[in-house]
Amino acid sequence: NSKLRHVEKDVLIPQIMRDRAKELCSDKVQAFTKCCQETGLLMVVKCRQENTALKDCLVGYYSDPLFYEECKAEYLKQREEYRATGIKKKRQKLTSNV
Repeated sequence: NSKLRHVEKDVLIPQIMRDRAKELCSDKVQAFTKCCQETGLLMVVKCRQENTALKDCLVGYYSDPLFYEECKAEYLKQREEYRATGIKKKRQKLTSNV
């Protein structure tokens, strides 16, 4: 059964999208984080370029219908496994050496 409840469409699948987009934009996440750490209170002004690059990358994924379908398929697979086993599987995060 692949019908989606409201919470799945509006909360759970978008959460997978956010997590995956952050992984896919990790170079921009790291650049923005590094800039903020180096500039402190002036980050609003000094890190504008890094912030824009990060937002553009994330929004590009959030607004991509194919990316949504990939994340939906991933969610449905997780849901199917959970229903079959009763064990909730955590998404494996990509680890970075920061």
